[in-house]
Amino acid sequence: MKAAELFDLKGKVALVTGASSGLGTQFARALAENGAAVALVARRADRLDALKKEIEGAGGNAVAVEADVTDRAGMAKAFDATEKAFGTVTILVNNAGIAQSARRAVEVSADEWRNVLGVDLDAVFYNAQEAARRMLAAKKKGSIVNIASVLGLSAAKGVVAYAAAKAGVIQITKALALELAFKGVRVNAIAPGWFVTEINDDYLMSEAGEKIKRDIPTGRFGQEGDLDGALLLLASDAGSYITGTTIVVDGGQVVQIKG
Repeated sequence: MKAAELFDLKGKVALVTGASSGLGTQFARALAENGAAVALVARRADRLDALKKEIEGAGGNAVAVEADVTDRAGMAKAFDATEKAFGTVTILVNNAGIAQSARRAVEVSADEWRNVLGVDLDAVFYNAQEAARRMLAAKKKGSIVNIASVLGLSAAKGVVAYAAAKAGVIQITKALALELAFKGVRVNAIAPGWFVTEINDDYLMSEAGEKIKRDIPTGRFGQEGDLDGALLLLASDAGSYITGTTIVVDGGQVVQIKG
């Protein structure tokens, strides 16, 4: 089978959370460019509308749905709106997330801890749960792709809440994969390394960011499109025998030994 056929997403319906910026925007573009109808979900409606027009202008199909991933009722309505427009969601990209303010673990407040885990862990589970329930009810095979982080695999100072949440995402991915595989619903994760986005560009462009970049074996931060291959593999039939795994895309950062 040719690659174009193997990664073809025609007939698939995707929902991408956090689609209004950064990695989420690129995920939505990649899915639409390869044939999926895409629901764009985030809180910033103006950005979603602009992305919807961009995708449609390129010949794709998209619907913009304003919703907060921590609002379970609101997300149920987002799935409803997607089903009304395109049918059952068969690809969920659990991308929405927030960063933690860099601070020592002993200084993290209960509110900050709860806020980070609420978005980066709880919402991932609840939205995966919602997608899985609907796929099973519709007797549809599908793929759930959770966006984790290399910080879910190794420790770093100053990000205890974020790291705990992303480690939890990896474990949720494994647990859901075990329970859903027999019904044809695959669950995997992508663990990106350092990618320049709106939430970290000032930091990564600083002197501290330059130090981080020197520690990456490839000598650079992730660029737009560097995650497309992993996403398309996991979302398409090319990954039909892959479930419960986490694909690390980090320029080799987590495999090096620091002396």
